[in-house]
Amino acid sequence: QVQLVESGGGLGQPGGSLRLACAASGRPFSHFGMGWFRQAPGKEREFVAAISWGGSSTEFADSVKGRFTISRDNTKNTMYLQMSSLKPEDTAVYYCAQRRTASAGTRASVEEYAYWGRGTQVTVAS
Repeated sequence: QVQLVESGGGLGQPGGSLRLACAASGRPFSHFGMGWFRQAPGKEREFVAAISWGGSSTEFADSVKGRFTISRDNTKNTMYLQMSSLKPEDTAVYYCAQRRTASAGTRASVEEYAYWGRGTQVTVAS
């Protein structure tokens, strides 16, 4: 049974930084690409960032490009999202997700992900 558990959310200040982590279990972590998505109140879930199984390929939404970085440590079965230059519009529940299949590359579509964490709230406010 695949489990994904996010941590590291909370209150961040505009211009500040937060780091999210996603701990995975249940399938060989290093075999699957991973992604971060977010959902703000009243809005649909949207893609934030993705990373390939080995970490060599990454992809970002235009809204976070240059401000967020994604990484993973396959020895710890953990993925990270480093968020910098935070903006109030980054406020959302952030979800980590694991790809449905052991395929190469990155994907931005929700449909490509079979397993999801419960989410962690990120609020950006002064």
